[in-house]
Amino acid sequence: MASKKGPPPRAPTPLPFPSPSTEPGSGPTVRDGADFRDSTKSRIPTVPPSSTEIEHKESRVLKGIAGSPGVAVGPALVLGDLRASFVRRHVASGQVQHELDRIKQAVHDAKRTLREVSTKMPQAMHDATPILEAYEMMLADPTLHERVEKRVRHEKKCAEWAVSEACEEIVAMFGPPDAAERDAYISERRHDVEFVCDRLLRALVGDEGHHPVRLDEPMIVVARDLSPADTASMVREPALAFVTSVGTRTSHTSIMARALEIPAAVGVTNAVTEIRTGDTLIVDGLTGLVTIHPSEAAIKEALQRSEQHLAFARRLLSARHKPCVTGDGVPVALKANVELPAEAILAVDHGAQGIGLYRTEFLYIDRTTQPGEDEQYEVYRAIVEAVSPQPVTLRTFDIGGDKFASTFQMPAEMNPALGLRAVRLALRQPEVFLTQLRAMVRASAHGDVRIMIPMVASVHEMREVRRLLDQAIEHVRARGLSFEEHIPLGMMIEVPAAAVLADVFARESEFFSIGTNDLVQYSLAIDRASQSLAAQASPFNPAILRLIRTVTDAGKKYERPVSLCGAMASDPLAAILLVGLGLRDLSMEAAAIPEIKEAIRRMTVAECEEIAERALACDSAEAVEEMLQKELAARFTDLIAGLADEGVLSTRSSVPPS
Repeated sequence: MASKKGPPPRAPTPLPFPSPSTEPGSGPTVRDGADFRDSTKSRIPTVPPSSTEIEHKESRVLKGIAGSPGVAVGPALVLGDLRASFVRRHVASGQVQHELDRIKQAVHDAKRTLREVSTKMPQAMHDATPILEAYEMMLADPTLHERVEKRVRHEKKCAEWAVSEACEEIVAMFGPPDAAERDAYISERRHDVEFVCDRLLRALVGDEGHHPVRLDEPMIVVARDLSPADTASMVREPALAFVTSVGTRTSHTSIMARALEIPAAVGVTNAVTEIRTGDTLIVDGLTGLVTIHPSEAAIKEALQRSEQHLAFARRLLSARHKPCVTGDGVPVALKANVELPAEAILAVDHGAQGIGLYRTEFLYIDRTTQPGEDEQYEVYRAIVEAVSPQPVTLRTFDIGGDKFASTFQMPAEMNPALGLRAVRLALRQPEVFLTQLRAMVRASAHGDVRIMIPMVASVHEMREVRRLLDQAIEHVRARGLSFEEHIPLGMMIEVPAAAVLADVFARESEFFSIGTNDLVQYSLAIDRASQSLAAQASPFNPAILRLIRTVTDAGKKYERPVSLCGAMASDPLAAILLVGLGLRDLSMEAAAIPEIKEAIRRMTVAECEEIAERALACDSAEAVEEMLQKELAARFTDLIAGLADEGVLSTRSSVPPS
């Protein structure tokens, strides 16, 4: 590393993450001393009922979304929905001001509660702090207050009624519920408004004391939704599982459940109305299924399946820190894709050799002001120090498309995925972009940092980015701050034009990272959020494989490192194919690393290359998958079976974050 100018780096910031375990298979510990349970035990939380408890009760299954893996059996604790509990009443003219004062006080109380939760939150859950801050800002949103005040002043409705109706009106602006099901961003924004409404109603009816949840015994918590405040209280008193009526795999309930290492099923529409406190449940966080009043046979089967998962996980975890090399000794770097700081340490604990993709969008979403340079620097610095000396690839913001941030001035577009997003937006707002670049440059003083640009489609864009990066470096230098003199600047290959011209881009970019999620979308003209076409949006399409080969060939010719960071890397069969196509650097969801490492260790490079050549000769994605299954099934029988149970192989038909 080149010499750095300015004052010496400060001591590492205490991180709000679990620290990595020191023994294979052991669970992480929390820095403030609160113990997490052993990760190989926490996936089978269970308080099975006696046979008398399940007699004469009809078993029912509710379908939701898989939020956090694992299977849990136990009694339910149902938290009610406040919107069904208050009386809708009109008030006299003389009471209007009193109702408005109540609302004002409720906003104050709700904000205070959120601040208290944030300051008292255990270290392991501090990643929820930005979420709480965003909710606090939403409580002060003029759009909400204008709608509430109108209902009180002009329609003479009580405070609770006015708040509930105003929130329903705002939620309706995001379209019908089925629109939320098709669009992850819309789903999250509906969820945020509904949570703020719930918080405000709790303050109005004096129900703030209901949260955070306190568990006297292990139970499965069922609610319309769970806030960071709710889940934070369960670090020391962990629930068996979470079941919520709303949410997605990327909602905070799912994220927190994975941090607590307990199963979760979210988006279970009728959970609160169908389930009663004390009901025995099976929660399958792999499928999103919740069974009410399961039979003894169903409980036995669930427990057996959990034990199988655990045995599989223990075996893979025991080897997670061994080198990832092919059968003939060729190293393949396995890195992690992360969105939140807490995922970084967990990634290293799963055997990641660095962060291959750090998505920075979360810093810009759900807030009313742009994040400043210092705020961004502290976040990037924490990530870099958490995984040092391993490398961290920081991707500049990919705002636009399906990721909207109100702090950016963006035009309404018929097809935002093909519009002003990512680097196009960054170059239109250079001051915002320069702020991020300066923060990244400063973070380079603390470890191995690379900067990656998303959605590049022209050489001109990379040249403009280089110019701005040089400007950011000079600005940091002029302030006498520390930084690494040479920071590698690379680009994502997501646009077909970039893949075809990879040899040209190799003169402007120091490394490539292939983003198969968007590359598939743009190459096959299939919306990545389309459920009806999901099966056709396959990275195994020979056209995609040929584009990948084009990029790896250019990388080899011009000595440019090439990695791949799409969901494809999390599939063990695909990983073998990718090694055969010339890739020696893969970045994936951290949980997939032990499985991918195991798969790669069983194959030689020559075997991988032979399989890749056969795949390139196929005429369809179906033919490629059929060939892979046929050729590798015998060799990977145990691995494929275990991954199917764990739900890992579902990445072929999922729509993950870009």
